Amino acid sequence: MSEDTNLKRREFIGNGAKLAAGLTIAPGVVVYGLSEASVPDRPAEEPASSERRWGMLVDSNKCATGCDKCVTACGEENGWDDSEPNSSPEQKAQWIRKVELRHKGTGKSHSLPMMCQHCENPPCVDVCPTNASMKRADGIVLVDRHRCIGCRYCMMACPYKARSFIHETLTDQEPHMPRGKGTVESCTMCVHRVDEGREPACVEECPEQAILFGDLNDPDSAIAQALTRYDSTAVREDLGLNPGVRYRGI
Repeated sequence: MSEDTNLKRREFIGNGAKLAAGLTIAPGVVVYGLSEASVPDRPAEEPASSERRWGMLVDSNKCATGCDKCVTACGEENGWDDSEPNSSPEQKAQWIRKVELRHKGTGKSHSLPMMCQHCENPPCVDVCPTNASMKRADGIVLVDRHRCIGCRYCMMACPYKARSFIHETLTDQEPHMPRGKGTVESCTMCVHRVDEGREPACVEECPEQAILFGDLNDPDSAIAQALTRYDSTAVREDLGLNPGVRYRGI
């Protein structure tokens, strides 16, 4: 192997290490690798841990038909609400959406938010050919946009239709949430807020407090205790994905 080839190889490995540690793609915009993600109440340099599993409990009895405050909050927080003005409604980004479920037998309906369910066994991760779809140790499912090639296999694999494809060049992005044309994206459970010890934007802005967020592995957490007191359902529980998002009242 030539000296020039060895030099290029060392440069490639060095650049890969920089990407894993954190890559600045624009002034004030840094993308961190999976290993660098921290968790609340721990030093910033400590990675996410499997000791915790973040999740949500949505009470559909409180979720009002016609209310989309959670959708608005997510769009404003992460910068996707009006990011593709020229796209058709079917092509617009939709990290979270409101859906109406109706029981075929009784006709009873429930309004509830639908987003990435942050599955324990995420099919989007299984089918991704570049490992761009990934799951953090604490259960949050993310997309590494540096690895995403836009094949959209993950979109086809997701039974919740929770992922969106970016069709247009984007401007005015949020510093904490860089996005790019030709890549796939979905709910991140506001990982940047979680790592600062805060709640996701949809949880914070829900006027009915219909969404409970917390550590599913902590028996003393409010969400874990609520799950022991109330019956809850996982959407498409038959698939055995063990989602981190559960619903009460459906």
